[in-house]
Amino acid sequence: MAEVSRRQDRAERTRAELAEQTRIGETLVRGLVRAQLALALRLSLVVLIGLGGLPWLFAIAPSVGRVTVLGVNLPWLLLGVASFPFLVLVGWAYVRWAERNEQDFTDLVQRPER
Repeated sequence: MAEVSRRQDRAERTRAELAEQTRIGETLVRGLVRAQLALALRLSLVVLIGLGGLPWLFAIAPSVGRVTVLGVNLPWLLLGVASFPFLVLVGWAYVRWAERNEQDFTDLVQRPER
């Protein structure tokens, strides 16, 4: 029983440090914010390369820009149609990974002392 009580005491102390914004609590929150920022920057880079690279591709290889699919130019299909599912996929990935970061943070805060 004493071991269970110690685990609960540590979890309560950690939650209190977060609520009272002590140095330890600030450090824990800062780590979560950094993880979320790093995730946002990585996925922003994916979008920048994925969508921003298409005009470069068409400028470097003009023959690719002249390809037609079902009577529509490839640049129109990629930028006008395929970009939306790509952005939805990146948004879905961001939400999933951000929630994982938050769950890891919650698990860290509520983890019993060993």
